[in-house]
Amino acid sequence: MTAKNLGATMTRKYDTLTIALAASLATLMLAACSDGKISPSGTPSKIQSTALLTHQSSALLIANTLQNQWYLDAASAVASKPLGEAERGKARNIILFLGDGMSIATITAARILAGQRLGQSGEEYALSFESFPYTGLAKTYNVDSQTPDSAGTMTAIVSGLKTDAGVLGVDENVIPGNCQSLAGNEVISALELAELAGKATGIISTARITHATPAATYAKTADRDWEADSDLPDDAKAAGCKDIASQLIDFEKNLEARIPGADVDGIDVVMGGGRRAFIDKTDTGGEGHRQDSRDLIQEWQQQYRDGDYLQNTADLQAIKPSATGKILGLFNPTHMQYESNRDTSNSGEPSLQAMTAAAITRLSQNPSGYFLMIEGGRIDHAHHAGNAYNALNETIAFADAVATAITLSNSDDTLIIVTADHGHVFSFSGYPKRGNPILGKVIGVGSDTPALAADGMPYTTLAYGNGRGFQNLGTDNNADTAYRQEIQAGRHNLKAIDTETSGFHQEALIPLSAETHSGEDVAIYASGPGAALISGSNEQNLIFHVMNYAADFLRSPTSH
Repeated sequence: MTAKNLGATMTRKYDTLTIALAASLATLMLAACSDGKISPSGTPSKIQSTALLTHQSSALLIANTLQNQWYLDAASAVASKPLGEAERGKARNIILFLGDGMSIATITAARILAGQRLGQSGEEYALSFESFPYTGLAKTYNVDSQTPDSAGTMTAIVSGLKTDAGVLGVDENVIPGNCQSLAGNEVISALELAELAGKATGIISTARITHATPAATYAKTADRDWEADSDLPDDAKAAGCKDIASQLIDFEKNLEARIPGADVDGIDVVMGGGRRAFIDKTDTGGEGHRQDSRDLIQEWQQQYRDGDYLQNTADLQAIKPSATGKILGLFNPTHMQYESNRDTSNSGEPSLQAMTAAAITRLSQNPSGYFLMIEGGRIDHAHHAGNAYNALNETIAFADAVATAITLSNSDDTLIIVTADHGHVFSFSGYPKRGNPILGKVIGVGSDTPALAADGMPYTTLAYGNGRGFQNLGTDNNADTAYRQEIQAGRHNLKAIDTETSGFHQEALIPLSAETHSGEDVAIYASGPGAALISGSNEQNLIFHVMNYAADFLRSPTSH
């Protein structure tokens, strides 16, 4: 059976379960209003906000979602917005762009840098997604953490409920790092719902494809670091927990096992880094991390014999636009290279923009539409290394990918959401004059020389609240080089330092082994059907509910 016929087939299979399902949902609604969980509102949600799977595939898979107070409150928040039923279900396609660590300060500084590279003063420039008609804010905290991590935040974005830091695809009842606490606490993601709806699906990242953000779309785990089997502790293996890479390769059978009678066809496009988690340690290249002797790449090729396995730009370019097989691209043993030091030859790694174009071309062939998640993962990594140059450069490359998606899609039937999972302690300060180089030292209005702080030394517009601190590495454009240097937090005399080079790492106040996330709100930008639901200040998990509304994956019983 093909995935596009899944909806009709599953409806027939579950017609006899309608009465039982309704009873189950009634029970879940009562439980949701009396389970005593902490919720944003602190009050019981309205019953009509409870969701029903469109294809009536049974409440079993989504029970944890339906009775979760975070989910119910966000569903109620969407239902209370003035859009009503006007655009429900009009999104044939959904593209979710996630700039990992892309704080508002990062967007502002990247906008200025992009404009200055074009010879402008920079402040008036706009990145591609800044022209979207609807914007809002997202609160990023995890259930157990004021400053969040990417696992908990991305689970909120793609599953509609908040959860703890460090866990993926599960609710807050899971004990982080405890495999035995997983059972019964798994939740469903937008990508899984798209599969059940017969849509094509894809995930792209410049980070490892098993890293927290992409993994939240397909994996269920008590620890985001369990990327390969060698990462699992012995007790987790004994309890039957599976590593993230194997969950990706086994995605189709895992989803079908959770929903008896379902027949999905698996994720159509997977591209990013992280090859090491898919191959054994005895691999001749020496890059493998597995110790179970499984070659997951070979298993994928056997499972999808008409698919294309890609290792470099030439492989991606060789795919015919009319090809219909699946794509697995693993372009680096670990994270993909920063855009600034990416090997642009045919034997190197493709850009995020090129991967986006290839994915949309492939997924668009499904008449039922598609769901695609695209992560600019290395924005976050450059910030952790304290290197604004690469963080901003990655943000510009991310915006270029968004521009490509806009060109290759139609706003009449495609919802595009651009957001971040969290921010960073990255500051934009001082009083630099208009057009002052954003990576430069602060030069005030009416002056031609750098302003001096109270200690008599110049300072930069951009800085970090904590981290490894100052480095003057010249033209070294790999931000991660900083981890091989001594921590040098605090003030340094920058008078003779060129702060605009790729190898300059900004000063940091508090010495830490790596710069940290921040707890501030992040921006949400939206265009297309349902985009008007993005406004004001929102719980981060509301983003799922906007996608849900636009694609009509899960419906309120009152809307039938």
